[in-house]
Amino acid sequence: MSEREKPQEKRFSAQALRAQTAAILVAAGSAQTEAQTVATNLVMANLSGHDSHGVGMVPRYVEAVQEGGLHPNADLQVQLDIGTLLSLDAQRGYGQVAGVKAMELGMARAKQHGSCIMALANSHHLGRIGHFAEMATAQGLVSIHLVNVLSRPVVAPWGGGDGRFGTNPCCIGIPLPDAEPFILDFATSRVAQGKMRVAYNKGETVAPGMLIDAQGQPTNDPGVVVVPQGDDPAQGLFGALMTFGEHKGYGLAVACELLGGALTGGGTWHQPANTSRAVLNSMLTVLIDPVKLGTQARFAQDATAFIDWLRCSPAGAGFEGVQIAGEPERAARIQRERDGITIDAHTWADINTAARKVGLTPS
Repeated sequence: MSEREKPQEKRFSAQALRAQTAAILVAAGSAQTEAQTVATNLVMANLSGHDSHGVGMVPRYVEAVQEGGLHPNADLQVQLDIGTLLSLDAQRGYGQVAGVKAMELGMARAKQHGSCIMALANSHHLGRIGHFAEMATAQGLVSIHLVNVLSRPVVAPWGGGDGRFGTNPCCIGIPLPDAEPFILDFATSRVAQGKMRVAYNKGETVAPGMLIDAQGQPTNDPGVVVVPQGDDPAQGLFGALMTFGEHKGYGLAVACELLGGALTGGGTWHQPANTSRAVLNSMLTVLIDPVKLGTQARFAQDATAFIDWLRCSPAGAGFEGVQIAGEPERAARIQRERDGITIDAHTWADINTAARKVGLTPS
């Protein structure tokens, strides 16, 4: 891996990427509105600095559609709606569409009743979960999201030597008075699987402690979780990501699987790995309205005081100062909107291949 030649990068405007991505999705079977929604969401992930959840996912989406694991234009089904409790089924539709529709329902209920617990099952890849927290905080709501991943298991349990579950993200959004919101969005693995794909495509190695190879040994080669290992690729042997925070991140990952997967009805992973290209997510969301709770004034006062207290800390060694979750993404958006979005040549070649698979001539 370390000897792989790093491919040349290409730079695109956000508008150009949105247009090209939408065209591929339409050719793969999506209605224009759905394609534009998904494309906008993917490009926003790129703009936010999370290329792992950006347009590099398009080749996998196309393969999932062609295999039948991703259903374009699927309707969101309401299984239960008692106001404070929602149960929804995405029917394997695009998560960027189903997730937004689910959040719109959940936020309306939370505004009406003060809170809403929403269970969303059987969605295809939801993308960057922080997007849903940003939707909630824009309406003054607190949101908590626990998500599981049904796909090839790429994360090892604490004390284990192979992949047994997905990157199972957790996200918390908190509105802050007269300030940008607190958006904490992270995979329970040391790093997102998509970041390993990006690193591999760029010909890079990664920091120690993130990965084990197919024999359970530490490695810094991201390829161990991207391409089959060993002399026989047909065996599909892979390494695995490690959880963050040792047993603590592992425990949170299990909670995401049990609550995001089992409790929502979307299911958990408990089978040998397969070659399916679909990435299925289920998500448990808790929405709270501070206004209805009656603590809004005190909440605003104490939240502001605490954030100000944090910012008064002197910069630590190697840092420019204290940041609040969500700030790096907002800074990245400003910079990338201005300078463009860089896509490595390997990823762009994969996107062009996906375009050819649905009958388009790459530009």
